[in-house]
Amino acid sequence: MKPLRPALRATLLASALALPLAAAPALADTPDSLLVVAQNIDDIVAIDPAQAYEFTSGELVTNMYDRLVQYDAEDPTVLAEGLASAWETDAEARTITFTLRDGATFTSGNPVRAEDVTGSLARVIKLNLTPAFILAQLGWTPENIDQMVTADGNTITVKYEGDYSPAFVLNVLASRPASIVDMETVMANAVDGDMGNAWLNENSAGSGPFSLQTYRPAELVRLKANPDYFKGAPKMKGVILQHVAEAATQQLLLEEGDVDMARNLTPDQIASLDTTDIKVEKYPQAAVHFLSFNQKTESLTPPAVWEAARYLVDYQGMVDSFLAGQMEIHQAFWPKGFPGSLDDTPYSYDPEKAAQILADADIELPINVELDVINATPFTDMAQSLQASFADGGINFEILPGTGAQVITKYRERTHQAMLLYWGPDFMDPHSNAKAFAYNADNSDENYQATTTWRNSWAVPDALNKATTAALTEADPEKRLEDYRAIQTEVQKESPIVIMFQAAYQVGMDKDVSGYVNGATSDYVFYRLVEKN
Repeated sequence: MKPLRPALRATLLASALALPLAAAPALADTPDSLLVVAQNIDDIVAIDPAQAYEFTSGELVTNMYDRLVQYDAEDPTVLAEGLASAWETDAEARTITFTLRDGATFTSGNPVRAEDVTGSLARVIKLNLTPAFILAQLGWTPENIDQMVTADGNTITVKYEGDYSPAFVLNVLASRPASIVDMETVMANAVDGDMGNAWLNENSAGSGPFSLQTYRPAELVRLKANPDYFKGAPKMKGVILQHVAEAATQQLLLEEGDVDMARNLTPDQIASLDTTDIKVEKYPQAAVHFLSFNQKTESLTPPAVWEAARYLVDYQGMVDSFLAGQMEIHQAFWPKGFPGSLDDTPYSYDPEKAAQILADADIELPINVELDVINATPFTDMAQSLQASFADGGINFEILPGTGAQVITKYRERTHQAMLLYWGPDFMDPHSNAKAFAYNADNSDENYQATTTWRNSWAVPDALNKATTAALTEADPEKRLEDYRAIQTEVQKESPIVIMFQAAYQVGMDKDVSGYVNGATSDYVFYRLVEKN
């Protein structure tokens, strides 16, 4: 790395290492045993797994806690053993029986007990904070949770209500709020019946590869490696997330060698980096971006319009220009990098083909459409590209920019004509998005649904509704994933929702850094395997 500017480095390391300013080491690099990351972390509201719902919070929870089953650093697309060493499913009885791993300990030194598992899951339901709805899908309530999740020795029995595939239930149990906390430590710090919530928002009580050493909101997070982690101690002794709000400052810190990684660089900054000492790695993210047509607008109801639209998007032109590094072409509702994704991209910009499709269907042109879009980059740039390319097919967009709140409110009220938006899953199970893009059994105005199908007034065909329901209940995990791929193929071919892109995330880092894992959501950011060569 380049030589460091002493004043800037001293400021950074003094806050990070909690040393007096005069004692900040004058080194040529960040410490070999410490990963220093420049990142905007002011989104953190809570770090208690029962409450955490922000992007950075998700990263912290993943690195400090384990779940019974989890997606992990070795391969964040594979559901693996966590605190459970084995499990058996019984779809007919709607139960999953877990065997607790031997020898796992919390960072306090307390052993991980079955009581910690039952207590942690019950705690989420009883506190009923933001992410509790993910576990509540299983029919769990404060009144029944103690009967739905029980322990006998090192065995935990999980019961659930509803005709769900065991694979769906396992994915719910691999989600953030299903993290297991050290109940003895947490309850010892409970105040006024909060079950330790206030304390856990300033401390950690997990069994994960790291523990929380320091947390200063909108300033600093320092994680300390857990040498006794059951999968082996992390290669770094610690990780520092230094709050740096300005992307330009992050770039400067990275280029000067004051940090090892910069997490929030813009595409222009990425393009301007000197690659002599710095590398850029790109990671697909879970958000899919789409154009949709409200079926209350008569001119947008013919399936020929939907099909033609798929050939009027200049996918490659956008990703090669203003979307470079930010998005990649993806044309199915379940993101690439998640089990069950459909990664085929059969559509490309072909205005002649679109025109032929419309002509063959005797569609009267031009079609004039209002397109609602969030008034921010890259959405306004995407809207202008769509406006230009769709005009070639006789579909004229009038762009209506608005704030995010205005656009989403209009979408929820079903008062738009066309909409440019994005969607992301709440947890890693394809049903999370299938319900949004392939199911709508009641299209009435009174039956409000937080789905793209209902919001676009699309009465999903009965066969597709049934296929989506059947996939949710399919017991065979591999067949279930194939079922979801088939559903995506159907939606990809014939729906008023044109899925165009999947977001991508670029991280600048020193060339000496390796082993960083960034899955498709913030819940799958892992520092355990990071090392400096």
